[in-house]
Amino acid sequence: MAIHHRTITDAAGAQPIRIRSDGADLAGTLFRPPGRPRAALVIHGATGVPAGFYRAFAAWAAAEQGLAVLTYDYRDFGASAARPARASRAGMADWGLRDQAAALAALGRLVPNVPRWVLGHSLGGLWFGHHPGMERVERIITLGAGPVHVSDHPPSYRWKARAFWHGPVNWLAGAMGYLPGRLLRTGPDLPLQVYRQWRRWCLTPGWNLCDTGRSLPLPDANRVRGAMKLIAVSDDAMVPPAAVWRLMSYYPQATKRQQVLRPDDFGLSRIGHIAAFHRDNAVLWPAILA
Repeated sequence: MAIHHRTITDAAGAQPIRIRSDGADLAGTLFRPPGRPRAALVIHGATGVPAGFYRAFAAWAAAEQGLAVLTYDYRDFGASAARPARASRAGMADWGLRDQAAALAALGRLVPNVPRWVLGHSLGGLWFGHHPGMERVERIITLGAGPVHVSDHPPSYRWKARAFWHGPVNWLAGAMGYLPGRLLRTGPDLPLQVYRQWRRWCLTPGWNLCDTGRSLPLPDANRVRGAMKLIAVSDDAMVPPAAVWRLMSYYPQATKRQQVLRPDDFGLSRIGHIAAFHRDNAVLWPAILA
């Protein structure tokens, strides 16, 4: 399927919305197709990736695929930031447990009476068992989502990950009261508890299972029953394919299939962990939704 430049840059059907999430007010955008949507899709984004990054993909999916698409930013991040990062008490668990569940519920209210789909990118694919309403989701797609441990990274990337979790970065985040991503040139600033939970889980085998049943509630795997496609990217050093396939055990009731995106198959030099949703890689988009 050809990707027309107009359809990934124009967003005439884009509607700003607000989502209430357990005391937080989230900024979102609903992209509507020209006619009646054949399904409604919510995109749960990756850690540190603003919702605006998914805008081109969402506009294309609405215009070319007939989907109503909801994008949003997690609390105290991106367009949902209500205070400086250093003043935020939000943690990664708030994003996964509360904000993702609130966005899914909002999708059902905004676009009723059509099939519901979910697309989870990285962090966005790890919390489905905690979301009321997942029983009514017919189709689930994850990309680069898996309970990754630092030992999963290839050696060429592992030293970067350890530098991010240990030493000066960890010390600086504690001293400043937030992760200064802009200063470090690692991405946007993040609340301290987001960084600390992210760090703890990536340095612990089993990811957040170390806190499940303690500071985290138990998930209900029976909630996730739809058709599920897990997508790994062959050159993803952050969440390699082996970590993506590990996610399959989280959702035993879902009907699952696997897909690997390889740059050479699409005439690309690289894809990596984040760039599948960049407009320059729009050639990948039909395969993601296929």
